[in-house]
Amino acid sequence: MNYRKFRLQRFWGHLFSGPFIWLPLLGLLLLDLMVSLYQAICFPVYGIEKVKRSAYILVRDRNKLAYLDPLEKLGCMYCGYANGFLLYAKEIAGQTEKYWCGIMHAAKPGFKVQANQIEQDFARFGDEADCKKKYGA
Repeated sequence: MNYRKFRLQRFWGHLFSGPFIWLPLLGLLLLDLMVSLYQAICFPVYGIEKVKRSAYILVRDRNKLAYLDPLEKLGCMYCGYANGFLLYAKEIAGQTEKYWCGIMHAAKPGFKVQANQIEQDFARFGDEADCKKKYGA
């Protein structure tokens, strides 16, 4: 396939898929507001240290790359925001899970163990003594 034909096919594919890529941004922004409000209000009540947003979301670094055109820079900013926000929200959810129910899930074939459960030393599933030791339950 020649380069021009490849670029044309790529253009039409991007034009078609664009709305499906950009539409979730509205939901992410709303969820970002809700998650941030939740953390700001509830974490102090629970005595949980707040998750530092800037440690997860870095939107304005790739836009400094001179070899990207403006549309590519915008796409990079979106990806940086979306992936960073999802990691930020995952950490807040993990801290919440640790506070309310710090027990690992049962092992199941094909189930992905959540890294935060291991890192935060959740009680082992089905181990009552471990749960009582860690959480006084």
